[in-house]
Amino acid sequence: MSNLFDAANAPTTEPHEFVIGDFVQWKREDIVGDYPVATHSATWVARLAHGASSEITVNATEASTYYLFTISSADSAAFTQGHYHWQLEITETSSSNRIVIDRGTLDIHYDLDVNGVDPRSHAQIMIDKIESILEGKADADVASYSINGRSLTKMSFQDLTEARDFYKREYAKELRIEYAKNGEETGATIKVRF
Repeated sequence: MSNLFDAANAPTTEPHEFVIGDFVQWKREDIVGDYPVATHSATWVARLAHGASSEITVNATEASTYYLFTISSADSAAFTQGHYHWQLEITETSSSNRIVIDRGTLDIHYDLDVNGVDPRSHAQIMIDKIESILEGKADADVASYSINGRSLTKMSFQDLTEARDFYKREYAKELRIEYAKNGEETGATIKVRF
């Protein structure tokens, strides 16, 4: 593995994910031909999905053959965990006109070094909360959870089991995605012997 603190080894595409508190950098060499660094500037903007107001803005440093985007550990420590949508903006220096030339998504994960961080997904948390009610072992904060505006503690047995089954399906999807990302079998492949 190359030293990722060295700009020469920076990935040439935007990150798909990183951990809060990480140093992150990447470069875009592929756009310099159309948007030379002498006459243009590049900005990367990301916004937390679900309508939240968390926004990240990274202005590129221009090198002769690429735009370098850098996020310090101190800056990323203040980010909010979640799924983000990003866009790459190019501004023409002479006119100040801007265009969006690329878009994508990324996930920013909790830092497990931080005390009190719960690494479970929303689906996992909901499964645990619902099952604690069904088993009669609900903890004090279960009352603060709700589904479609209805408190978990006020739902019928049938509603709870349907909700639990829904979240189990969501969690199974999460696991399949994680397994696929790690190159492991997802259980979605049907093997046939001839």
